[in-house]
Amino acid sequence: MTNASPYPAYPTAHPVGPSPDPTPHPYHRLDRTTGRHRWWRPLVGTVLLAFAYFVMLLMLLAVSYGLGTALGAPELPDGGADLGPLGNTAMDLVSIAIGLPLVLLATLWPARRAAGTVTSVTGRLRIGWLGWSLLAGLPPILLLTVIAFFLPGGSDESDTWVGWRSFLTALAVLAALVPLQAAAEEYVFRGWLLQAVGGFVRSPWLAVIPQAVLFAAAHGWGTRWGFLGLLVNGLVMGLLTIRTGGLEAAIVLHVLNNLLAFGVSAAVVGGLSSDETAADAPWPLALTAMATDLLYAALVLWLARRREPQRLSAPSTPPAPYAHAAATA
Repeated sequence: MTNASPYPAYPTAHPVGPSPDPTPHPYHRLDRTTGRHRWWRPLVGTVLLAFAYFVMLLMLLAVSYGLGTALGAPELPDGGADLGPLGNTAMDLVSIAIGLPLVLLATLWPARRAAGTVTSVTGRLRIGWLGWSLLAGLPPILLLTVIAFFLPGGSDESDTWVGWRSFLTALAVLAALVPLQAAAEEYVFRGWLLQAVGGFVRSPWLAVIPQAVLFAAAHGWGTRWGFLGLLVNGLVMGLLTIRTGGLEAAIVLHVLNNLLAFGVSAAVVGGLSSDETAADAPWPLALTAMATDLLYAALVLWLARRREPQRLSAPSTPPAPYAHAAATA
């Protein structure tokens, strides 16, 4: 005779929430790995990210104005405090760097995935691969420095050397803030925007084009060659991000380019007061920058074939069903 179990019968499987996709995905498709992707999440996240950045920017301007008032600094034409060339540059860099933590928060919610997934397919910053990318970036940036010096307008005899004390002080400030500023731009464009579009499209090219256009437009319209140079830079960094599985290579190139540009400006009197950006580059400099970007990409891809950084997400394990026991006699 068989006795009935004193416990209620349960189904053999009872899924809780969405199941993660066990298929490995490239960087731009990481939003698809959690099973929580919905069409509205990237849109809401982008709107919230922009709003939060605007609020943080207003708070930073208030702090800057208060600091300027306390120091008796004059006002700029836009109403802000004039903290001097280096001070104003530092505030500009900080005003961009504040976007980095906001991207991480947007990745947690509304994207509802680990914040580290916007950094790389491993969920973290790969220090080793960052070092190899830096090694690949040194020859192109050195080449760009040498060529730019001999380009028309690359060396102006009217420029006045600021002196070692001012130059080294500026370099110390730039070395501390430029990596944060450059990384923030990468997390916004090659990180959040690339993955937001990648949640809808499989093609790497379709994923990298929108962020590259927005990246170039964010620097303003100067010259056609300057815009084209920024567009190529955005495409190269976007494709490297997908090909290597993370932001490390793009961050290195961005940091080196910006350190070079700001370092040159800091070396001459009034250089940091200039409002010119890469968008204002003349055609010889823009072409040189594009060539060095492509050289950097070639070196990184060559290293990637030998070092083989992880470029796909690890397979996810679906949640295990509940275990149920039944007593029989």
